[in-house]
Amino acid sequence: MDAFIRFTNQTQGRDRLFRATQYTCMLLRYLLEPKAGKEKVVMKLKELESSVSTGRKWFRLGNVVHAVQATQQSTHATDLVPRVCLTFANLNRVVYFICDTVLWVRSVGLTSGINQEKWRMWAARHYYYSVLLSLVRDLYEISLQMEQVAHDRAKREKSLSQDPLGYSVAKEETEWLQSFLLLFRSLRKHPPLLLDTVKNLCDILSSLDQLGIYKSNPGVIGLGGLVSSIAGIITVACPHMKLKTN
Repeated sequence: MDAFIRFTNQTQGRDRLFRATQYTCMLLRYLLEPKAGKEKVVMKLKELESSVSTGRKWFRLGNVVHAVQATQQSTHATDLVPRVCLTFANLNRVVYFICDTVLWVRSVGLTSGINQEKWRMWAARHYYYSVLLSLVRDLYEISLQMEQVAHDRAKREKSLSQDPLGYSVAKEETEWLQSFLLLFRSLRKHPPLLLDTVKNLCDILSSLDQLGIYKSNPGVIGLGGLVSSIAGIITVACPHMKLKTN
């Protein structure tokens, strides 16, 4: 089992590269389509995007096992909110990968009695739930970080309360600016949290589009997918940048 998990982890890195290529093609195709004389380039990009998308399915075949293991690990989180969010997010990822495997079986012609549209919608729905729950966990972690930064700042201001200049500057800050600065300082101190939040925000765009909740153009989806893929590549290449479960 451990050897298989290590293999799928390596495969995830390859999947991220393929995914980045796929969304780069989508973004470039969107930018070039309105321009005259680019029809051949657009067609080549479309073909490459389709080929890469098909190739990615091979890398995702073992992800069900990895998602099951991630679900088991998330149940041991000490904090209730991350434990609930991550457990249900990973359960939805398990269902998503099962649906994705069924769609792959249908696409290679191993069976014909599968309603592709129904399974595709199921996959999109469970992927959306997974990303949404992960985003809720990110927002919770951000709120904790902001509270910590605010607490540290209050302690510093108390120790410097005898400084009239420092006190007046703090008072002149507007409420929204204070909130923005808290958010900025919290994310700056915790790069893995920033990376995970950006990734989930980008990932949710394609799900909203697929489910018809909020329609976006291919350019927005391509850019979001590319940014998300780069974030994923960073977490695979640099494990310390992956958001840890407490």
